This record gives sequence, structure tokens and C-alpha cells, in this order.
Amino acid sequence: MVLKLSRRQSGDKLIVERFMYTKHYLLILNQKWCVGCEICKIICPKEAITVCRLTKTSGQKPNKPTIFVDEKKCSFCGICTAICPFSAFELTLNGEKWVPVINKESFPKLIREITVDESLCPPNCVECEEACPLKLIKVTVDKSTRSVKVEIDKEHCPCCRLCESKCPHGAISVKKIFTGIISINSEKCPENCHDCVDICPIPEVLSISDEGKVRVDEKFCVYCGTCKVVCPVNDAISLQRNLVKHTPVHSGAWNKALEKLTTVQGVTKELRTITAGKARESVKKLLLR
Repeated sequence: MVLKLSRRQSGDKLIVERFMYTKHYLLILNQKWCVGCEICKIICPKEAITVCRLTKTSGQKPNKPTIFVDEKKCSFCGICTAICPFSAFELTLNGEKWVPVINKESFPKLIREITVDESLCPPNCVECEEACPLKLIKVTVDKSTRSVKVEIDKEHCPCCRLCESKCPHGAISVKKIFTGIISINSEKCPENCHDCVDICPIPEVLSISDEGKVRVDEKFCVYCGTCKVVCPVNDAISLQRNLVKHTPVHSGAWNKALEKLTTVQGVTKELRTITAGKARESVKKLLLR
């Protein structure tokens, strides 16, 4: 039985709580990491999450959209925690980190495949640190050995690949979490509106051409959808997610979530991959008999 539900703001954190006789659930949205994208809203099975586009002051850059969680609808399933590419959500049960859908193996973990060959890094190079738009990379040098250590906060990394692109020594390799397609319909863009460019969390994805039109560089896009949220014209930006890089899972809940998050083709491709994997395993078992 639920004894109490609450929602409160504490500094830059939105805190949603559910008190029961023996259980205390806590869902925390760290607004420092949240970019105001649409992924958690799209995938929430209870429609407990809404994204609010804030009114922009004339002549100013747009404000980052805010995420609202309805404590009455939230089931504390942890899907938002599992799917956020920026790891802005944290869910705990009785003070311990707990993501039910992952613990019950009904939902996968996102794979952040980031590797660094520090042997290729010269002591005076900080290109990757300076390139990271979220300040997730720290380069240090051991003064006695002159060896380089590259620390990356992988938990909050959306895998935009800017660090890989800017590294002049090929020391960093990053594979995207999400792949997809994004396009801008310049004819529908309001004149002198650069809201999507100003709000994009990865600076080099969207830019303004010499003709004053918005252009996109998909190499670095993480397909979060923040640009779509702030765009004042609903269909000026087209965004489709095709694939999600994740740990293996066989779950109807994940398939339903994937239908909301990607295209039909994306779901079909994943199901074919799973089927092919099962076929390979069956053949291996037969050969080992």
C-alpha cells in the first residue's frame, strides 16, 4: 500500500518519491545532465513524463526544455533510467540503486563502447578534453614517467564521437549508442530562427550556413531530439532512430519500447538479428554433439 507520494525540487534535482510500508522508492532527475530531450517521454509506458518547452525571451537564446514527472502515474519501473543516453535519471529502492526492468532482465543496458589507447597520447595533447561538449574527459600526465592518463565519465557520455574526431593521434574510438537519420526542412524553418542550433547539446551537429539556413552534420548527432522539442514548427525537423546499441535481451517489454523509439525497420532488423543469433547457437549445439 502506498503511504505517500511526493514530488519536489531540490537545487538542480527533481525528486519523486513513493513511500510504502517496507519500501521507499526515489526517482531523481539530475537537471545538470538532462538536456530536455524527448527519449524518456516517448518510452515511458505510463505516460508519466512530459517535456515542457519554456517561453523564450525576445532576442535571447531558448531555454533548455524541462522534464516533468507525474508522481501519480510513475510506476518506478526504471525504464527512463535505463534508456537516458545522458544518464540523467537515478532510481533507488531503500537507498540502494535499483532499476527493476534491468534487474528483472526485461530491459537491456545501453552500451557505451569507448576505448582509449593512452600509449598513442603525447604528454602535451588535450584535444579530446577540449573537444568534449559535456566536459566528461580529463587528461592528466604523470610528471615522473610522462605517461598520459585519459579519464572519461562513460556513465554520462552520449557517444557523440567528437573526441574521436578531434583526436589527432587516433587514440580514441567511440561507437554510437543510437543511429538514425535527421534532416532539416529549410523551407519550413521560421526566418532568423536558430533555436535548434542554440539548444543542441552537441555544438557541431547543427550550424548556420552562409545562406542563413540550418544545416546538420550527422556524424556527431546522438539523436536525442532536443532540437525537435524547441523547434516552433512541428515538421521542420525530421528525426528517426533506427538502431540502439544495447546488451542482449529477449523481452516483449523491450520490443514494445523499441517500437516507440525507433522505426518499424529498426524493430524488424533487431528481431532478425535475434533470430539469426538463435539459429547460429542451434547450429553450434548440433556440431558439438
